[in-house]
Parts: sequence; C-alpha cells; structure tokens
Amino acid sequence: MSAGGYVVAEVLQRRPHPDPATLIGSGKVEEIAGIAASVNADLVLFDHDLSPTQLRNLERLLPCRVLDRTQLILDIFARHARTREGQLQVELAQLQYMLPRLAGRGKQMSQLGGGIGTRGPGETQLETDRRKIQRRIDQVKLDLESVRTVRKQQRQRREAVPVPTVALVGYTNAGKSTLFNTLTGAHVLSSSRMFATLDPKLRAIELPSRRKVLLSDTVGFIRNLPHTLVTSFRATLEEVGQAEVLLHVRDASSTYGEEQKAQVEKVLGELEVLAKPRIEVLNKIDRLPEDERATFVSRTNAHPKSKSAPGAAASVALSALTGEGSDALLLAIDEALKSDPIVEAELRVPQHEGAVLAAIDAGMIVHSREYEGNMVRLSVSGPASLMGRMRRFRTRGK
Repeated sequence: MSAGGYVVAEVLQRRPHPDPATLIGSGKVEEIAGIAASVNADLVLFDHDLSPTQLRNLERLLPCRVLDRTQLILDIFARHARTREGQLQVELAQLQYMLPRLAGRGKQMSQLGGGIGTRGPGETQLETDRRKIQRRIDQVKLDLESVRTVRKQQRQRREAVPVPTVALVGYTNAGKSTLFNTLTGAHVLSSSRMFATLDPKLRAIELPSRRKVLLSDTVGFIRNLPHTLVTSFRATLEEVGQAEVLLHVRDASSTYGEEQKAQVEKVLGELEVLAKPRIEVLNKIDRLPEDERATFVSRTNAHPKSKSAPGAAASVALSALTGEGSDALLLAIDEALKSDPIVEAELRVPQHEGAVLAAIDAGMIVHSREYEGNMVRLSVSGPASLMGRMRRFRTRGK
C-alpha cells in the first residue's frame, strides 16, 4: 500500500449513527482488539476521521497504534514531498491536525499524560507543546507565503509573454503524470501509488495550431479530501485557478468513475473554478476489452460536447500509456482555448528577412508559399500574438 504497510485483516461495520466515544461502539472495539492481537497487527487504520476524544479512547482500548483516514493521507503526502514547498505544505497540514489532539496522547507523547494528582504538570507540559506547535505553524505559514510570493512573481513573468496554462486535474491515480509525460516528453514520476505528485510541474507543449501552452501537473484529489490539505496546498492549487482550460483526467476502467468525478468536482467547487472550460479526458482505455474499447471510443467521439458542467469543452478517450488518442486531445485543447486566437492572413516578406521567415515557419502553419522576385508570398494561419508582429508584411487578413 502507498504508506508502506500491509493489510492483514479488514473489518466492515454498518450502523445508523457513529458512536461519540469510539465511532464504532464497545462491542466492535472488543472484536477489533481480538483480531489485532491474533494477527500481531502494529496499526489499526480507520477509513473515517476520528475526533480527538475517539482517537484517545481507541488508543486506550486497542493493543496497537490507531490512525484515522486524515493521518494516513498526511503520512502518504509526507513520503512523497520532495521540494521545500511540498514539505512545508505537508508539515502545516500535520501541525494543524495535531494541535487539537495533543491531550492524552500517552502512547506517543509520554509527558502529556494527566490525571488525579498530576493535573498541574500535565497541563503545563501540554500548554508548552501547544505553544511550540502554534509558533511552528505561524513560521510555516510565513515560509509558505514566501513561496506563494515567488510563484506569483514567476507567474507575472510568464504573463509578460502571453502563454496560456492548461492544468491537469483528477482523482489520485487517474494517470495525470503519465499523460503529462506523454504530451510533454518529460520524465516526471508516474506511479500507481496514491499522491505520487505533490509539487506542480510546468512544461511547454505545442498544439496543432502551432500555439504554445504550458501544461501543469497537479496533486491528485480524493474523496472527502481533508480541509486542512486543501488549505495547505492552496499555493500548489493556485495553478488550477490560473489555468485557462482544465483537463479532468478520469480512469475509464474504474468501476467508481462517477463517484470519483463527483469528488473532483466538489474540490474544484471549493477552489471556485467550476466555470472554467473543462475537457474530460477518459484515460486508460488500453485496460478495456477490445470490443468494449471500440464502442467506448466511438460513443465518446460521437458526443464530444461534455454535459458534465457549465463551460466544459469536450470529452476525449485516450490511453496515456500507449499515446492512443493524444492527438485528439491536443485538437480539443486547441478548440477550447479562447486567448490568443488563431488568425489567417497573407504575407509578403522580403527574402532577406531570414529571421522573420524563420519565425513564421516555427510558429505558424504555412498553407502556401510562392516566390515573386525577391519577395515571398505566404498564406498562413497562426496565433494573433505572433501575427501582430507581422503587421507590416500583411497584405490581407481575416
């Protein structure tokens, strides 16, 4: 599993209401304690968030450490944080989670135990640790603000040369990093483990129209993503807010596709980016049976306009692993971009203007080329930003 552990037993419970003291009730606690002892478990993991009281009671009643869902996610994040920014963001989320849960953590913080006759020293140590954690939280927030300032400056430099950004978003392990590598030729880590990507990565790609865009790979989402993580990773997720088009990468082979889609859109709503144009990228079609794959691709291509949300641009079926369908995705991005529109024009350029002719060949599509003495007549289409630099050579434009 992504956190480096192995599952030795699973217990499922259905109950109408959570138990305020232990989440699962005393009978189920005894059952889990017996199972944990019989298999020599080191850890009991709850796929649910535990309140400070529930966590304290469960650690007292069970023969091993107890982790809830948020703690597990934070641990996975900590394992994958590589850059200084990623490490700061994880540390902030961990500290904010830990602060209200200090009291009574006897198994992990032996000095914090209180009780009859020891309340004074216990409270003193507890308050000391709270102050230390709060000071560290304040410092990490300052460090992250510096990161945000640097990122803002980098973004302003990019905006000086208008290159639109396209951001990959999606459920964790949907194949975003693999698609990023396929489209850009980069070699960022792509892994089947959850949250393998924590730090945003930007690479330039060229679209069929010869326009350049920056592709951004972002952290994967998950159901009920802890609010502390959304807050802590806001510096990273700012790339999503600045993007002109979002590529919502989905696992076409997953049986939980609709649920995962809803969870991603929930986080996008928290980031207030649901109105942005989105392209649904139905990835991993190579995992579908051959006959099902052909039907799936034809059905997707027959209904390119996505009905999933306002502003959505299209749906594209592809395999990031094999590259099948990536050309269709680039065309869809081209159609979704509104900034720097494609302009058609006819140009007459002197042959001695070698730099101009090279810029045209590099950044535009040349439909025809004719030589008239020492002049070159070209029929071209290309980005308006580049076409503006060719104004003195234009004979006709539309």
